[in-house]
Amino acid sequence: MPEMIFRVRWPDGKETDCYSPSLVIRDHFTPGQDYPVREFLEKADTALTEASERVRARYGFPCSRALGQLHTIRQTCTPFLNRPDAQVRVLSFRS
Repeated sequence: MPEMIFRVRWPDGKETDCYSPSLVIRDHFTPGQDYPVREFLEKADTALTEASERVRARYGFPCSRALGQLHTIRQTCTPFLNRPDAQVRVLSFRS
């Protein structure tokens, strides 16, 4: 399966590379686009769960790395959830 790295900038200005085992991320995010934190979290949950399920369909088990990435995204988003102006920017995709 083609893997993808998507780079994001958090509301505090830090940048992080995030992992997906599938190109499905392209169906949920657009490079250069800002997303309110809650929306980003919902989209990441949907995309990474879908990516993990694609791995399950192909190999018989979910992708622990995708689920771990989702856990990290949830933790990173938590401090910003009560800030309605907080945005996450998807910077780029790399496969």
